[in-house]
Amino acid sequence: MSLSREELKGIAIAGRVSSVFSILGSFTIIGAFYFSQHFRSPIHRIIFFNAFYNLFDSVATVISTSGPTAGDTSSLCQFQGFALQMFPVADVFWTFAMALDTYLVVFYHFDTQSLRRLEIKYILIITTLSFTPAFVFLFVHGHEKGPIYGDEAIWCSVSRKWMILRIIFYYAPVWMVIFIVLILYCLIGIELSRIRDEFELSDDDHIALTSGNSASSVTPAAESNSKRKPSLNPESTITSDTTEQNTLSRLPAPREDPTTRQNPNQRRVSLRKYVTMPSLFFLAMLATWIAPTINRIAEFMHHKHGKYSLLLSVSTLGSLRGFWNGVIFITIGMKGWKRRFREEDGS
Repeated sequence: MSLSREELKGIAIAGRVSSVFSILGSFTIIGAFYFSQHFRSPIHRIIFFNAFYNLFDSVATVISTSGPTAGDTSSLCQFQGFALQMFPVADVFWTFAMALDTYLVVFYHFDTQSLRRLEIKYILIITTLSFTPAFVFLFVHGHEKGPIYGDEAIWCSVSRKWMILRIIFYYAPVWMVIFIVLILYCLIGIELSRIRDEFELSDDDHIALTSGNSASSVTPAAESNSKRKPSLNPESTITSDTTEQNTLSRLPAPREDPTTRQNPNQRRVSLRKYVTMPSLFFLAMLATWIAPTINRIAEFMHHKHGKYSLLLSVSTLGSLRGFWNGVIFITIGMKGWKRRFREEDGS
């Protein structure tokens, strides 16, 4: 099915508007990270790194239909194909890194410094895995099939003639990672539910992430409006320059407001938010992949481009990765900042 000029124009406009929102979202993340200390948690740092990958992704989607119009062998089309092969996949890998960080904190008690030491590994591994196939594809040219990157109606990407490569190096790893992330979040949710039941916590009680030189712990810290119950008392908490070792002891709940006994720099999130925070990124990422996957399945089965409505969804949703990341980054960061401000003001 061939698209009319009006349909292509509509797809281009929708994709470019979404891309502009994503670019603004990425710059918002970068700006907030640089200028505010309230956006420096391990997950915020991962989102910050991913923002640069999202920027290149958004540049490629801004090109939109201009890539196919320039021709399969043009530099513009080849650059767009390279970028759309590398950076959306990298975004999925960064979402996995967020899930892995959360898993390591909950199950293996990684502290902030331990998580930061993983960041360079994340950057190297994610860049290598996403860059290598995208770069190699630039130099593959079949006598009959032509270049790997070519006209895919709404932009240049791996053409239908090379569909098997698209499946092996794009959709297969993406959905495999999505499945792994889903499993990690299920395990995290089960473990946090166990902690909640063990210490009789409500969803509004807080988990304190405590740290030392080599270990940290996830410990419940009751809110002032919670009923009195046994709690874990950390002798040291996450700070920018923590040097003490952690020791945990089970103590009866104090008479005074527990929040006044907490270090203002302690990183605390409610049970609900601790699961919700990274899960929102997972759901946002998932939303951007459903339409493209359905479109590819339809193309693979019917050997033709999808319907206009489906291609419009692909162009719009596939260009919003940076936007959703920016919205969640700021929303979660502001809630955390307001909570810490109330705690400091009340101490």
